[in-house]
Amino acid sequence: MRPVKFPVPRRRRSDDLPGVRGVVRVDRRTKNLTKRLRPGEIAVIDHVDIDRVSAEALVACQAGAVVNVQPSVSGRYPNLGPGILLGAGIPLVDDVGEELTGRIREGETLRVEGAVVYRDGHGEPVPLGHGTVQTPESVAALMEEARAGLSVQLESFAANTMEYLRRERELLLDGVGVPDIGTEIEGRHVLIVVRGYDYKEDLAALRLYIREYRPLLLGVDGGADALIEAGYRPDLIVGDFDSVSDEALRSGAELVVHAYRDGRAPGLERLEHLGLRGVAFPATGTSEDVAMLLADDKGASLIVAVGTHATLVEFLDKGRSGMASTFLTRLRVGGKLIDAKGVSRLYRARIPAWTVVLFAVAGLLAVTVAVAATPTGQAYLDILGSWWDRFLFWLRGLF
Repeated sequence: MRPVKFPVPRRRRSDDLPGVRGVVRVDRRTKNLTKRLRPGEIAVIDHVDIDRVSAEALVACQAGAVVNVQPSVSGRYPNLGPGILLGAGIPLVDDVGEELTGRIREGETLRVEGAVVYRDGHGEPVPLGHGTVQTPESVAALMEEARAGLSVQLESFAANTMEYLRRERELLLDGVGVPDIGTEIEGRHVLIVVRGYDYKEDLAALRLYIREYRPLLLGVDGGADALIEAGYRPDLIVGDFDSVSDEALRSGAELVVHAYRDGRAPGLERLEHLGLRGVAFPATGTSEDVAMLLADDKGASLIVAVGTHATLVEFLDKGRSGMASTFLTRLRVGGKLIDAKGVSRLYRARIPAWTVVLFAVAGLLAVTVAVAATPTGQAYLDILGSWWDRFLFWLRGLF
């Protein structure tokens, strides 16, 4: 009797395994990671309370999955990022643990199945970390809990605001410490662009305003790249220069480096490496605050803000106590500050005088053609023609 051979089960290829499989990108700063992330790749981030801007950047990169070694919602306040990721259909695995970043290498291929991150080899898949899978329902429940604790954050926000006012009262009240610059701002509109909330839509909505009023274009760090992408050239760039491209820095704009209060300015080192020059502006607040204070101190007649923070939730969503400085800065320049959304809703392009004249001539021509097409109109035209002939005959008699 011939022996019976039983089929040996064939191990599935890694491509056949369930979950999301892709090249992994790792960075403790989400904004740095999104510069390298490609569609379908797995983003491993270290980001407590994912904010809206970071989430929108990950969505724009078309991440295959997001693995966060920290809680994406800590409960401090109702942050907006997790809902944006899930709304875009991007799987979110939460609170995997910081040890994961030491177990993986940038550029290797991993697989995310459920709440587990695997490395697929020739043998059995190796689990590298285990977290919590977030769903729209779980995020909604976390948001409800976070709203209940918002009063604690309000108290902390108020305390940070008073501390910032104590440290920076001379700058806020008297403009002490604002550097001299070569760009003329006195009496001009200044458009300040931050690569923040809805900046692309706001820039598109302001196209007619920019063309007519020709405001001074000020980019805050990556906001300078946003201006270039929209087809404009920045006149002034302000920031610590950690998220602006070399192309923008070399665009010919005047450069103002946001420095620490103790005089340290890492942005100046980068400019020196590029062979560029800039002026330092030591201040405690954020770079967008520095830009607003600079524009106000140099005599801007109107400051239009694109992508900046306008509401309390947006301040908290930025995820740092320093946002208290933005609150006080807005109080300082509030008389001339307007959000881009307000400009796009209230602004209507003025009609130039030559356009009115052109419309009048076109209307008169249309009426003349319409009248000439009727028998009565032709009779009137004949009469006008005879009057015109008599007028010319009279003129010849004079000369």
